[in-house]
Amino acid sequence: MIKSLYPFKFTPILKETVWGGTKLKNCYNKQTDSSSIGESWELSGVKGNISIISNGKLAGTSLNEILKTNAIEILGKNVSEKFGNEFPLLVKFIDAKENLSVQVHPNDALAKERHGSFGKTEMWYVLQNDPGAKLVLGFSKELDKEEYIRRAKNDTIEDALNYQSVAPNEGFLIPAGLVHAIGAGIILIEVQQTSDLTYRIYDYNRKDKNGNCRKLHVQESVDAIDFSAKAVTVPNTENKIGVKPVAECKYFNVQAVDLSLIKKYNTEALKQIDSFVILICFDGHATLKYNHEIEEIIKGNTVLLPAALKNTVLLTGDAKFLEAYIQ
Repeated sequence: MIKSLYPFKFTPILKETVWGGTKLKNCYNKQTDSSSIGESWELSGVKGNISIISNGKLAGTSLNEILKTNAIEILGKNVSEKFGNEFPLLVKFIDAKENLSVQVHPNDALAKERHGSFGKTEMWYVLQNDPGAKLVLGFSKELDKEEYIRRAKNDTIEDALNYQSVAPNEGFLIPAGLVHAIGAGIILIEVQQTSDLTYRIYDYNRKDKNGNCRKLHVQESVDAIDFSAKAVTVPNTENKIGVKPVAECKYFNVQAVDLSLIKKYNTEALKQIDSFVILICFDGHATLKYNHEIEEIIKGNTVLLPAALKNTVLLTGDAKFLEAYIQ
């Protein structure tokens, strides 16, 4: 067991994409020379993309390494019993300079059967949006499998999509099985199950950097789509001063916190439940005090607070951040 746990920061894993841009570098302090970064994986236990600690005495150590011997202390007893030494959530910043592909994710049962993996339920929290920018959330009309396949094959699936306008600070819960896409001009935070399973069903006939169309997964997606699924939109209201629920499901709980409205914020999840807590700062600055030590948090930082790290307090600053944990 690590004798002295502390808040962990990680080196972002930056992903070049055909639809990415420069806003993660320019607005959220991601260090890159690329002009097409679509995703910054902030905290990941996905195979081949394991996060590396960037601060403190364990800098250079992977998330998997510390979980091998400290799963209960970091995850919490209940979470550890369910997931073992695997970190159950993946956190990203996403910059959609152009439209993302229209896609769907399998649920747990189908993902386990086909891939030996978790399914993928996720949530989005909008940070910025250009005028007119929209999300795809399900279909605009009732479809069955036969019509879906027909539209996918004759390139008319776009006509059946449900488009929704968005605004900053809006949250959406995207269950597995819901057809969805992030539209051009949107920056958001994504919290999801630890999975990289995506069935791409439409990509605007876009070419990759080699001039090839990206692979579609129409046949694979048929059994993954829940044609009745709906996104859960969270009202843009606070349940108490400075704190607003964003997403709640069996996979994660997420709330938004505006520290500028609170003189002192105790990370309530650590006191009430047996879980790690993830802090994802998207604006401003905060000073985190723990065990008589200090950690500075700035815009673009993601911090993992181990479950065993009690009495953590955000003392000063004007930070706005998401707080994610498992109930």
